[in-house]
Amino acid sequence: TSSHTRVGVLNNPSSKIKEDNTAVARGILAAFLTENNSNIKSFLSKLTKEETAKSLAAGTKITKFLTPGMDDDTFEKRYNTLELDIIKTHQMFCQEVLKLLPGQMAVVSNGR
Repeated sequence: TSSHTRVGVLNNPSSKIKEDNTAVARGILAAFLTENNSNIKSFLSKLTKEETAKSLAAGTKITKFLTPGMDDDTFEKRYNTLELDIIKTHQMFCQEVLKLLPGQMAVVSNGR
């Protein structure tokens, strides 16, 4: 609720990283890389719902979930060109540095 709060996301998947099981993670990363804060907030609210994840797993294109105000072309281009290596890097950081188990969630805070 504060305009002074920053949020980041690190992916720590519990399964083998493949294109067909990283749609939500790639969508989140693409949004952070291409959209402004207000667009990210509304898109992430939609993207993180369980029914959205199920729909994406069933083959629905992520562009169906874009929200008004998003730059559809820029988002789609970034989403389609994101390498899985970035998610693997996140996974390595989570497990090697943060000492999380695969799939384990955590909140990392660094306040002033």
